[in-house]
Amino acid sequence: MKLQWIAQAEQETQRFGRLLAEQLRSGDVVALIGDLGTGKTALTKAVAAGLGVSEMITSPTFTILCEYHSGRLPLYHFDVYRTGDPDELFEIGFEEYLFGDGVCIVEWADLVPDLMPSNCIFVRIAYGQEESQRKYELMLPQDRAWSFDELQPQEK
Repeated sequence: MKLQWIAQAEQETQRFGRLLAEQLRSGDVVALIGDLGTGKTALTKAVAAGLGVSEMITSPTFTILCEYHSGRLPLYHFDVYRTGDPDELFEIGFEEYLFGDGVCIVEWADLVPDLMPSNCIFVRIAYGQEESQRKYELMLPQDRAWSFDELQPQEK
């Protein structure tokens, strides 16, 4: 199922992130795909807020992984943009996180498609027509039915 959300401003991105967080459960993997500057980390911050994470969320661009344990579920935030070799991810236990008890958010997931689980939740982020506008396309696994009254189904 594909759903879309168009955010006119940052407050609407925060709302989308909170709505997404409400639906997440232990073991979920959210794959974020989008150009540089589209707001992958901003969306991650909104999801973290929706999960009740109290720590400051920072981009793990140079560390690959940031862990947060103060919310209703552990949050594991990956940024694989600077990963030169998938073996780097295995060295830090990437698979254990993906199949663990928390929620994983993977920025730049399109750079490591073979490592993403088949039941991954994909969020494609694109620039809108206005500078502050963002388009979110949420692609859910077939076995997941979510209630997003605010989101509109997208025709194929």
